[in-house]
Amino acid sequence: MLEEDRLVEKLRKIETLFARSSSDGERAAAGNALDRIRARLRQLEASEPIIEFRFSLPDPWSQSLFIALLRRYGLKPYRHSGQRRTTVMARVTRSFVNDTLWPEFQQLNDTLRGHLAEVTDRVIAEAICRDVSDAEVRSEQSSEASAASEPLQQVLDL
Repeated sequence: MLEEDRLVEKLRKIETLFARSSSDGERAAAGNALDRIRARLRQLEASEPIIEFRFSLPDPWSQSLFIALLRRYGLKPYRHSGQRRTTVMARVTRSFVNDTLWPEFQQLNDTLRGHLAEVTDRVIAEAICRDVSDAEVRSEQSSEASAASEPLQQVLDL
């Protein structure tokens, strides 16, 4: 089984967990998970007010995943003119966000980010340098000693 196939399988298992099936047989039926979640969303929309939520997502991968998850459940992601690209808006019930959407997104996102980190480390180790460890942490020097012995620093924000 390819690495990407295993990742897709993990993501589908997470979705099945959030479908809240009533029996083990239902939990095993991943194909019905989406239908159960959409049905629960419709029930909640009939009994609770729909609220406009603002989600701020830290990176393009998280944003793409979250937008796809909203669309999967029939929700329409948007942003208001002037909002940052990292902002995603959605109109949905509070309990669906708290009980299903956000916890599912967090688990999916953790799984996806873990996979991306592994792939990144592996590619960098093979193509650039085998040492993919983080930069060392140095203690702060006094400002006088630092000024005499350290070169000027320039900060680049990418």
